[in-house]
Amino acid sequence: MANIKSAKKRAKQTIKKRQKNLTRKTALKTAVKKVVAAIKDGSDVAKAKTLLRDAEAQLSRAKGKGVIHKNTARRKVSRLAKRVAQLERTA
Repeated sequence: MANIKSAKKRAKQTIKKRQKNLTRKTALKTAVKKVVAAIKDGSDVAKAKTLLRDAEAQLSRAKGKGVIHKNTARRKVSRLAKRVAQLERTA
């Protein structure tokens, strides 16, 4: 453990930040999984679109907070949108 006061504070902040980032990442993964499940179900296109919008917001927020890289967020949104569009065409 750190000896200097500022290092102790930094260690505490790191723990807090790590916990917040973990929470954000978990919520993000859940949102993406919901979209994928809706796509696999394939019955309700409107539901898949709504879930995609939510997942896109989560990805954007995570990108803004520095939890994930901006290109990772863009790639995930792009791939999900592509799958939802394909579902829409087949339905």
